[in-house]
Order: sequence, then structure tokens, then C-alpha cells
Amino acid sequence: MTGNEALLTFALIAGGFLLGGVMFSRALPKLLTGKDVCALRADKNPGAANVFVHCGVPMGLLCLVLDMAKGGVPVALALRTLDPARFGFAAVMTAPVLGHALGLLNGGHGGKCIAVIFGVLIALLGITPLGFVLAGIYIFLAGIVRVRPNGRCSIFTFSLFALCALGMGIFSGRHAVTLGALILSAVSIVKHVKSAAALRAAEDVQPKTQDA
Repeated sequence: MTGNEALLTFALIAGGFLLGGVMFSRALPKLLTGKDVCALRADKNPGAANVFVHCGVPMGLLCLVLDMAKGGVPVALALRTLDPARFGFAAVMTAPVLGHALGLLNGGHGGKCIAVIFGVLIALLGITPLGFVLAGIYIFLAGIVRVRPNGRCSIFTFSLFALCALGMGIFSGRHAVTLGALILSAVSIVKHVKSAAALRAAEDVQPKTQDA
């Protein structure tokens, strides 16, 4: 890797991480409707799903597109300028997702990363069908099998997606992309497990508050 390539890779990683930390799904509803979606939901998630529930479809779609763009734009730029076979490319894939998950620009309260991950995978459709694989698993588990609650469905989905990505990576030889997909899955699973634990804690506190 040349010095220019290393500098460009670093710029895409840093830029993607910072962009990922911008919580459009919290900032825009607060700015345009005065609603804080994190305060209105027990899971405190600054994600597009909560925007759809509390602010309507148009605002939800706007936030969804912007959250997907956070993942898609850095990866699309990387595909035009970097070799996707290099492991630096995996870091570019994961940077916006980690930025969204950690939420450093939102007081450390990040989101569950689903929309951002889909943005990354949509940008990758020119070299891998992993985006279709993730969408297919989601449709099967959520729409046909109907795994509930949604958090459990997402955990199962990303667990299966990680296995599929690993298998596809072994046969395709795209090790950097495979590594990126595995990290994306791990980040989302961890976020969903933590969110489920927070929801259970909130449910445990509520009856005690009512009894008091």
C-alpha cells in the first residue's frame, strides 16, 4: 500500500466513523417536530424505527435513507478508490457502523445499526450479493416464521447472516469483505442483546414503581 492509499484509507475510516456518529434519526425529529424519539421509547434507540412510530412515515423514510447513506457513501467511495481485497477495506465497511453503535456524538447512546448495515451492503452489491442474503433472512424470519420479539428476530438474523457470509467468503475468496461482514454482524448482535437487557430492566422497574 502506498502512502497515498494509506492516507485515503485512514480518511475514509475516520470520515465514516464520524458520519456514523451523527444521529439523524434523533436530531431531525427534534429539529423539525420537537419530538425526542429516544425519550419516547423504552429502548432509547435513536433509530428510524422509532421515528416511524412517533413521527410518521415521511419523517421515518427521510431518517431511514440518511441512516443508510451513512453506511453506503463511505463504502461506495472506497470501492472507487481502494482495493476491496485489502483488509483496510474491512475497516472502511465497519467504521460507520461502529460510529453509529457507539454514538459518541449522542452522549455515547448509539443505535442498533440495522439501517447503516444495509447501507453498507447496498453499496457492496456490485461485488457481492450479501445485501440480498441479509434481506432474505430478515424476510424469512420476520415475515414467514414470525420470530418475536423484533430484537430476538434481529439477533437470529445476524447470526445466520454471519454464517452465510463466512461460507460465501470461503468460496469467493473475498476475505476482507467477509471479515467486514462478520464484524458488522457482531456489532449488531451486541447492540440488540444490550437493548433487550435494557427493555427487561425497564419492565422490571415499572411494576415496582406502580406498586409504590
